[in-house]
Amino acid sequence: MKARPFQFLILLSTLLFMFESASCRDAPNQEFATLSKIFLENRFSESPVLATSLGEHRYDHQLDQVDPPFRERSLNQAQALLLALDAIPFDSLSRENQVDSELIRHELKRHIWGIESLREWEWNPLRYTGLPGNSIYALLARDTGPIGDRLAAAAARCREFPRYFQQARESLKPALTPPLHAETAVDQNRGISRLLQDLLTPHLESLPEAQATDLKEAIAVAEAAIQDQQTWLETQLLPNARGNERLSEKLYREKFAYELFTSSSPEELKAQAEARMKKLHQRMYELSLIILSERQFSPQVSEALSPEEKRGIIRLALEIAYADAPTRDGVVAAAENSLAITRDFIIENELITMPDDPVEIIVMPEFRRGVSLAYCDAPGPLEQSQKTFYAVSPPPTDWTEKQVQSHLREYNHRSLHVLTIHEATPGHFVQLAHANQNPNILRSILGSGTFIEGWAVYCEMMMVEQGFLADDPLMELIVLKWYLRDTTNAIIDQAVHLDGISEEEAMSLLMDQAFQEEREAAGKYTRARLSSAQLSTYFAGYVELIDLREAAEAAQGDQFDLKAYHDRALSYGSPPTKFVKALLLDRPIPSFR
Repeated sequence: MKARPFQFLILLSTLLFMFESASCRDAPNQEFATLSKIFLENRFSESPVLATSLGEHRYDHQLDQVDPPFRERSLNQAQALLLALDAIPFDSLSRENQVDSELIRHELKRHIWGIESLREWEWNPLRYTGLPGNSIYALLARDTGPIGDRLAAAAARCREFPRYFQQARESLKPALTPPLHAETAVDQNRGISRLLQDLLTPHLESLPEAQATDLKEAIAVAEAAIQDQQTWLETQLLPNARGNERLSEKLYREKFAYELFTSSSPEELKAQAEARMKKLHQRMYELSLIILSERQFSPQVSEALSPEEKRGIIRLALEIAYADAPTRDGVVAAAENSLAITRDFIIENELITMPDDPVEIIVMPEFRRGVSLAYCDAPGPLEQSQKTFYAVSPPPTDWTEKQVQSHLREYNHRSLHVLTIHEATPGHFVQLAHANQNPNILRSILGSGTFIEGWAVYCEMMMVEQGFLADDPLMELIVLKWYLRDTTNAIIDQAVHLDGISEEEAMSLLMDQAFQEEREAAGKYTRARLSSAQLSTYFAGYVELIDLREAAEAAQGDQFDLKAYHDRALSYGSPPTKFVKALLLDRPIPSFR
């Protein structure tokens, strides 16, 4: 899709006029301040649902547009902003603005590439299933204003469902849609109706009659639109879905570079991951021998043991941890216990400044299930002190008892400690709460997935390093298994999209090499096919965070203080680690022009 020259020139002329006015006052930094404001306003107006989630409520009554005129308009604006940004001398900007200019440039280029090259809007139905549910969830999940105003906004958005789903249907091309994406969309779309009933219907009795009637009618409009969409997904999209779930090599390499903000190749990351896997296997083997000997069980050990035989010994030790698992209905309670234990350990050992923001563990809403077991849903940077939700998905009701037990073995009590460290304390919840304290909301909107996920993985290992449950070697073994999972993520990601790995080969890698239970391995193989490049961010981010800490320790020597380091590293928001390193160590800001 190409921008219309007339519209493009109008946008560019407007930007240049603003810059000329700004240059009379301050020049480059003022010009960039003008451009960044335009960038933010475009983001808010283009995605009202995103704006609501960030705490900007001017657009709460609106639902995103997803039709061709919108995409063309968005493309025009991005191209004009990119040209204007390139006209600002990088070396004349302040260090903070240099970072932000690189973030905006990267995002604009990725956005343009997404519309023109990746074109998910025509083949990925998951781009459309999450947004209607999120549009209501973002208004009602947190107490961000008078309930009457939020319900009125929700009613307005419900009335937009028919238009939104119609635009989605007109955008999607069944022949290009992968069957797996269509199947997942069918399941997720069903969850939107449940969300409306859970979040909106309970308020009907407490509203004034006129508003209650309006909301009830709006819910009915939305329900009918959801059902129409469900019928289309099941009878039109799914039967005719013929697309390839694996990205082409060209698209995968480009997405890998954008997602990880890197010039390194996928092969380089894979080589690092494979080398790390061998070291992890050896350490897990040594630790397993200690664990088994403490339980008066000494397997036959020989220097001539094959890698497969060593993995067999590791599995014997892991079985001890698997036996200590929650019940099907006890996962949330176990996670709450982990939250208390990890928080107390962090405070007692002064590892990082704990935020005062509340965190609540919830059962994952249905419309968000199907991709991952858990997630951290933090409030937007414009809304301080709101709840963070640590969401956990229960075993699906259609699973067999064997599948449920496989799931619970994987998420045994020690694994739930690691999950809580990753998603909450001191992982995503703590990191994102610190990021929200940075007044520059660009850093939150353009947060790096590699830094965010890398921090969470770093925390898993850091907690053990600092003595978390140090009297329990099984805890360290499970943490190493989780790190092995993160390492394998990077391998399976490109194995799917570059190497064409089969399902059998993928399951063998995940179960035999990474010790994952069948349900976890099956879910990970599905996730790799649904979310290309994202799985690589965990391992890549951890490697960068370790490099950052080693550089800080070398620079500060005896003056290095872990808590002060953590607090400062998180104070810059969530930019890619390369920028955190430059800011923290007072090095030149890297430019990728």
